[in-house]
Amino acid sequence: MKAIFVTSVEPYSGKSAVCLALGKKLQASGYSVGYMKPLSTQPWRTPDGVLADEDAAFVCNELGLSVHPSELSPLIVTSSTLRSRLKGMSEDDPLQKILDTAKRVTADKDVLILEGGASLRQGYAMGIPNLRLAEVFESPVLVMIRYHNEMQLIDDALASRKRLGQEHMGVILNHIPERALEFIQEYAKPYLVDQGINVLGSLPDKPSLSALSVEELIDLLDAEVLTDYVDPNALSETFTVGAMTVDAALSRFRRQQNKAVITGGDRADIQLAALETSTVVLILTGNLHPSPVVIHQAENLRVPIILVKDNTMETVELIERAYGKTRLKQPEKLETFIKLMDANVDYEAIFTELGLS
Repeated sequence: MKAIFVTSVEPYSGKSAVCLALGKKLQASGYSVGYMKPLSTQPWRTPDGVLADEDAAFVCNELGLSVHPSELSPLIVTSSTLRSRLKGMSEDDPLQKILDTAKRVTADKDVLILEGGASLRQGYAMGIPNLRLAEVFESPVLVMIRYHNEMQLIDDALASRKRLGQEHMGVILNHIPERALEFIQEYAKPYLVDQGINVLGSLPDKPSLSALSVEELIDLLDAEVLTDYVDPNALSETFTVGAMTVDAALSRFRRQQNKAVITGGDRADIQLAALETSTVVLILTGNLHPSPVVIHQAENLRVPIILVKDNTMETVELIERAYGKTRLKQPEKLETFIKLMDANVDYEAIFTELGLS
């Protein structure tokens, strides 16, 4: 069985999305695929109450794997498991637990996709850093590099190669804004190749992929829906805060498309201004109900209004932490990302590195 280890230098770089797209590509090419996320630091309960990893459960479902999602993340680190290990109270061998699980869930598979930790630093506290897992599974490592600025991109790629050594398979550059595309093609790629780093893909930034759906916003904010109309799958690509004069707010609102607007429930002037522009959802804070006029207008324009108990600053902080992570649970987002991968990733080179025809 062949194996590939997908990791990144920082969280929210697109590992789960790439694992899923790669799995589907392998399946379409006739290979049977297994998947594991050996170490998870994001405990989540399945509908039947079992501890698992939510991203792993999603990948499991989309790839049609016939195992329980909890099997795919054999080591889920909680506060108590970490403390037990640090005190020497844990009798379990985490590496052996992972290997035993892998033997069960990957029987008769052609390729095993391993999703690594949230960064190259993760795992040392539990004795199983990314490099150790890659060595044990004899899998080359594909590293996701998220674009922040020109120098950091190069530094992150070089640092990943330095840390992983011969296990380093190559990099995929992700979330590249349009302004940086020329730099990637003319400077970054040639330089990294000269340094012995395979650039296996470069994915342009697509705001719709990191957008939050209305349903996700409702769940995230524990919000009450005030309108009869609500499309849970409508996507908010950005958000803005309405805490200024109406003229200033309207000017800003007109510059942003497909947005969520956050404002106090008592700011009817801002709310009506937002409804005049491309607004996906109106988020009202402070548990203050809006004027009936605002609700009527929102219903006519088919813009849902949701009400949260937190103040505006607390609401913004919650949303800021959620934006920027690629989520593919909406079918159109998954389709968009798979097409993005097909157009911008050298699958042939990846297959060759894995010894696949």
